[in-house]
Amino acid sequence: MEGSANERLGFGKMGYGCKHYRRRCRIRAPCCNEVFDCRHCHNEATSMLRNIFDRHELVRYDVKQVICSVCDTEQPVVPVCTNCGVNMGEYFCEVCKFYDDDIGKEQFHCNDCGICRVGGRENFFHCKKCGSCYSVALRDNHSCVENSMRHHCPICYEYLFDSLKDTTVMKCGHTMHCECYHEMIKRDKYCCPICSRSIIDMSQTWKRIDDEIEATVMPEDYRYKKIYGGPDG
Repeated sequence: MEGSANERLGFGKMGYGCKHYRRRCRIRAPCCNEVFDCRHCHNEATSMLRNIFDRHELVRYDVKQVICSVCDTEQPVVPVCTNCGVNMGEYFCEVCKFYDDDIGKEQFHCNDCGICRVGGRENFFHCKKCGSCYSVALRDNHSCVENSMRHHCPICYEYLFDSLKDTTVMKCGHTMHCECYHEMIKRDKYCCPICSRSIIDMSQTWKRIDDEIEATVMPEDYRYKKIYGGPDG
């Protein structure tokens, strides 16, 4: 009997969901009473509405009802379907009303962020000043910028704090998407789009430029003006 119950819990795992998450339930959006696979599906759909006054985003904490994808039973937010007994998500967060079958992401809820993160709790710490979770490699090893993650990416303008894309912290402490960072480097842009400070060690670049200038033969007129200042007017 116990074996049968466990089999039921795991029934359909990774077999349902959307492009954002594998899960065995859908959500009823309290803002518009429509059913979506996840809040990102809702936000993408409403962002396409012709009437800009109807565009809105779903607040994850406000979700009150979910629909089991296996038996279509609508019910309050719970981890296991009250009708068919399947686990609607191997990972479940009661605070965020969040389900995900792909636990390889190592999801965890950060109380300070107020949302779920991925990557394993032991691999991250919450920086109070920056206002977000960072890799433990950055503990005492980054420039703090107050609420640096609660801004839009300076390249693509997507809000960083709850973005699904990986982010990076630059030497100056400002943040942006990793893919945007690498695209910027590919285009030979080496300064932060926010504060204009160098984002990589440019010392060798400046030395090479200085050496090239030093090795360049200058015209006599230029050398005279350079050394003596030249006539005024």
